[in-house]
Amino acid sequence: MSFIIQLIVIVVAFISHANEAIAQFIPPYTSIVVPVSKHIDVAKPLYSAKILTVYEDYTQYVRLNFLIDIDAPFIWHECTLQWNTYRGSCPANTLCNYPISCEEYQCEDLRTTYSYDNPSCPPVNKGPTLPGWGYCTCPVKVVNPVTGSCGQALLSYDHEYTVSTSNGRNVLSGLYGAYPNAACAPSSSFESFPTNVTGIMALSTSPYALPTYLNGPLKSIMALCLPSTLSAPGVLFYGNSSYYLLPQSDIDIRSFLSYTSLIKHPNSFGYFIGVNAIVIKKRSIDLFGNTTTKLSTIDPYTTLRTDIYNQVVRRFSSVTKRILPAKPVAPFGLCFDTSTKASIKVPDIDLVVEDGKKWSISTANSIKQMTEDVACLAFVDGGATSEPAIVIGTYQFEDNFLVFDLEKSTFGFSSSLLRKKTSCANFNFTMAS
Repeated sequence: MSFIIQLIVIVVAFISHANEAIAQFIPPYTSIVVPVSKHIDVAKPLYSAKILTVYEDYTQYVRLNFLIDIDAPFIWHECTLQWNTYRGSCPANTLCNYPISCEEYQCEDLRTTYSYDNPSCPPVNKGPTLPGWGYCTCPVKVVNPVTGSCGQALLSYDHEYTVSTSNGRNVLSGLYGAYPNAACAPSSSFESFPTNVTGIMALSTSPYALPTYLNGPLKSIMALCLPSTLSAPGVLFYGNSSYYLLPQSDIDIRSFLSYTSLIKHPNSFGYFIGVNAIVIKKRSIDLFGNTTTKLSTIDPYTTLRTDIYNQVVRRFSSVTKRILPAKPVAPFGLCFDTSTKASIKVPDIDLVVEDGKKWSISTANSIKQMTEDVACLAFVDGGATSEPAIVIGTYQFEDNFLVFDLEKSTFGFSSSLLRKKTSCANFNFTMAS
């Protein structure tokens, strides 16, 4: 009897010690890291994340490029549904996923609550059965962010998406896998996309977006730094990390950040902040209260409701009288003659958020060189009824370090990193020794 008691004590002690070790486990990484590429071979500049996935035979990784969309409700990409994938029936060099039945809760959940909010899209019904499977598939509506056109994809249990781990300074040798539900769309859905980009990576607040599937040892903090160049990638982090960019390898980028609250907006899974005023050379453009402002990785330029746009253009024209005007180039309404100079410098445009903090938009993010002789103010008239009143686009994001803290519901912004002698293309993607 005493032997049994001793054995029980030993087993209990072992389990207790094992649980304590698990509780004390600290991973060698603080975040995951993904390279971000800029694309200009389509109608508007777009940005993609390169993520590893696998062919059906699980013998090799394949890198897929996904458009970054911080508003999309779920992930979708080019793939084929195949219910008997584990029998080796997937065609060679094809990404096959296992279908979700129309009877499963994810199907109804995604269709009714976490779908694209576009009333122009036709309703979707039960999908066809796959040969030999016997269940209806789950079509979901998708909206092409390049063309705005509606389409359909089929919801699936997705394969592993694999990304590199990081200490915020380098890439580490370890990998991190996530297993989100996603939707399979035919290759025709991506004909308008940048070359070799065949998917949408949803980074919104939706429970079917990627951040939901990255929790665990990682904190719910996403950092995004869009590159202004095609020659080197920008960077996307997820996790509670310090962030370092060359050549200032000992300066944590977080020391450059100011923070404001993220605002929830009905019928959207995207990210919004409040802007109280726009200041140009010490003169404030009153926005009549806390103006809801959307952050977008799809809109190429900041869009302002007409009444705000007219005030900004009027004030900006006033403080740039020394620069010769030029005939406007669509989609812009205010342009300058740069034929006598290689570049121009203009006053900052400050977005004033809560507590008087300012997101300063410098020349690099406010002036777009359209031709050798013409540069334009990179803000667009969104119309008299534009809702939300302000949408901050990607040109204003470039070389700005942005942090979305989903736990504290705050948004961090650095203003231009160029003034700090670095850029978004300066993360060291060399693997740490």
